[in-house]
Amino acid sequence: MSEESKIIWPSPCKLNLFLHFIGQREDGYHLLQSLFQLLEYGDDIFVETNQSGKIQFECDIAELQGDDNLIVKAAYQLQTYAIKHLNRNNLGANIKLNKRLPFGGGVGGGSSNCATTLVALNHQWELGLSIEKLAQIGVTLGADVPIFVRGQTAFVEGIGEIITPVDMPPIWYLVVQPECHVSTAKIFSNPLLTRNSKAITIRDLNALELPFKGHNTMQDIVCRDYPAVAEVLDWLSQYSPAARMTGSGSCLFIPFDNELEVRKIATRCKWPHFVAKGVNQSPLHRKLEGLKKPD
Repeated sequence: MSEESKIIWPSPCKLNLFLHFIGQREDGYHLLQSLFQLLEYGDDIFVETNQSGKIQFECDIAELQGDDNLIVKAAYQLQTYAIKHLNRNNLGANIKLNKRLPFGGGVGGGSSNCATTLVALNHQWELGLSIEKLAQIGVTLGADVPIFVRGQTAFVEGIGEIITPVDMPPIWYLVVQPECHVSTAKIFSNPLLTRNSKAITIRDLNALELPFKGHNTMQDIVCRDYPAVAEVLDWLSQYSPAARMTGSGSCLFIPFDNELEVRKIATRCKWPHFVAKGVNQSPLHRKLEGLKKPD
C-alpha cells in the first residue's frame, strides 16, 4: 500500500461578499453575480483508496450517513467516469468526514465536500483528469461545486459556472450561525425576492469596496422570515456596519483587517461561530501541490 493511499484533505468554506440575482432562466435556475471568498477553515475528509470497487462512507452525523450525500455521489460519479472513459475498474475508497461547517449556513459545506472528494480521488486513483474536467463533472452535482474544484477566490456569474479569479487582501472574518435552518427553496420561491438587479462587470468590484461594503439580495427576506437571523445581524451590526448574510443563510459575518480585534469580539458571541482568514488559494489546492511528485 503506497503512502498516498491514506490522506486527509481539507474541505474549506466560502463567504459571499455580495450576492445579486440578475435574472432567471426558463428552467428555473437563477442567474447570479457574487464574489466567493474562500476561507482558511472547513471540514476534513479522510480518504483511503483501495482496489475493492466499493465506496464506503463514514460520518458521525446521522443526517449525512447513507448514500444520499454529495461526498458519496461525487465518488460514484468519478468512479463511473473512470470505468466508462478510462477503462479503470475496481477503484474503491473508504471516505470519512470530520464535519465542522454548519448545515444550511450558506458557507458551501456540501459543495466543498463534493469538490474535495473529486480532487482527492482523482489524485489518489491517479486518473489524471484536469481541474477543468473535474469542474465539469462537479457542476452536474451542484452549481457551487466548480468554484471549490478550481480553488480560487473569484467573481462568479451565470448559475455559478462562470468563474473569474480575484485577488483579495488578507482579511479576517467572524462567522456566526443563528440557531435556525433557512429553507433555500422557500426563499427562492418568495415573490418579493429581487431577481432583476443591475448586472455589473468585474471592473465594478472596486466600487463595491469589498469586503467592507456589499449586499446580499436575500438578506431582507430571510431576516423577515427568520427572526433568529435578524437577531444575529443586529448584534453583529453594533461592531461593524459591514455585517451581512452569506449565500442563502443562515450564517452571517463581519470582516476585519485586524485578527486580534475580531477574536476579541468573538469571545462575546453567544451563538456558534468561528474566526477564519480569507485566502485567495484554497487549502485544498495547497495540499494537492504538496502531494504532487516532481517531474
